Amino acid sequence: MKKDRIAQIAALIDKRGKLTLKQLEEFFPQASQMTLRRDLLLLEQEGKVIRIRGGAMSVKDVQKTSGVPYTQKTTIHTDEKIQIAQKAAKLIEPHASFFLDAGTTALYLAKELPDIPCNVFTNGLAVATELSKKKNVNINLLGGPLLKDNLSTTSSLASMYFQDTNFQLAVISAAAFTPESGFSCESQLEADLFKTIRNKAKSTYMMLDSSKIGKVKPYTFARIEDLNVLITDAAFPEELKAEIEKKNIVVL
Repeated sequence: MKKDRIAQIAALIDKRGKLTLKQLEEFFPQASQMTLRRDLLLLEQEGKVIRIRGGAMSVKDVQKTSGVPYTQKTTIHTDEKIQIAQKAAKLIEPHASFFLDAGTTALYLAKELPDIPCNVFTNGLAVATELSKKKNVNINLLGGPLLKDNLSTTSSLASMYFQDTNFQLAVISAAAFTPESGFSCESQLEADLFKTIRNKAKSTYMMLDSSKIGKVKPYTFARIEDLNVLITDAAFPEELKAEIEKKNIVVL
């Protein structure tokens, strides 16, 4: 019975692309919401769905636009990324103009962002595709060579592209962080892009899930002092949070 229900849930989500818990309750009235949540958790562990706030979406559906490597990243530390994305979404006000990077945390933010009038610059194809589902969001996609593993574009001419553009806020996610090495990533071009973005914006919001702490990637693009707000999850170490807040950085 349980296996049949879970198989039916997987098939429904694959068919529809995305289902909410409320919709699942309508399909399976004899199952409690807690039971359905456990079913979705099991399907996520099996790599068949990606849980989002209030439901789940099909891995196959994401792969249609995101590609396998990028999709695999979206299934890692999902709860933390959703938590961070929900916090970040609350900070975006109507008519804001901001840059959003191509990472999987940024993808969750694109999902969580309300359909409000705003102007978004991004180098992420999957992020832009998700934002395109919102009618009030204006999207500006950075050109340049495509990095297939994370479906992002980079360009040595990015500084020229952004010279005559205006946005108040940079919302960036880091692949790694230590207090000594700062926030780092794997690509020199991406690091240069983030530095350009950070210098252009009036405020910088960094999204960092706690699994990235203690890791170092080849290229540092920001230090703690460069931030205005650090958005993280519940597992972020309290001692490190206190240390960062001493530098007048808001930690959410």
